[in-house]
Formats: sequence, structure tokens, C-alpha cells
Amino acid sequence: MLVLVCYDVNTETQAGRRRLRRVARVCESTGQRVQKSVFECQLDVAQYEALERRLLAEIDPAADCLRLYRMPGTRGFEVREHGTFRATDFEGPLVL
Repeated sequence: MLVLVCYDVNTETQAGRRRLRRVARVCESTGQRVQKSVFECQLDVAQYEALERRLLAEIDPAADCLRLYRMPGTRGFEVREHGTFRATDFEGPLVL
């Protein structure tokens, strides 16, 4: 399933800036950055739950916001891209 991870970490303090870097590292290890605080991840259910646990361990729920969107693999779902960034097609051929 395709999962969108969106976060907003309060960076007013040094601890917040550290949390932001740690959250970004977790996301970078799992998916691809599509905007500064938005990642696309292709995951199965176990990977999704593990990612959620890792991210919840990093954020401060009193100061930060974390949103995880599970996108169904059904017809009708589409992503329209505009601008310079082109995301990796997870379903397409892998060319090295």
C-alpha cells in the first residue's frame, strides 16, 4: 500500500530541531521525500506498523503533528504531479 507521511515538528527549541532531524531520518530510510515534510512510502501492513511505532517514538505529541495516510490500492486513486519533482514509479521497471 502507498502511505503518505506528513509531519510538522516544532523547531523553536534545540530539542525540537533534533526531533525534526530524527523524524526526517526515519522517513528517508523508509520512503522518498516528495516535499520538505512529506514522504511517500510503499509498505506492507507490518512495515506500516513498524514505521508508525518508530515515528511515534521520535515526536513530542504535545508540540508536534504527525499524519499517516494509507492509500488504498483500488481503482480511482491517482496522484497528479505539477512542477519539477517526479516521484519514483514503484510499480514500474527498476533500471539501474
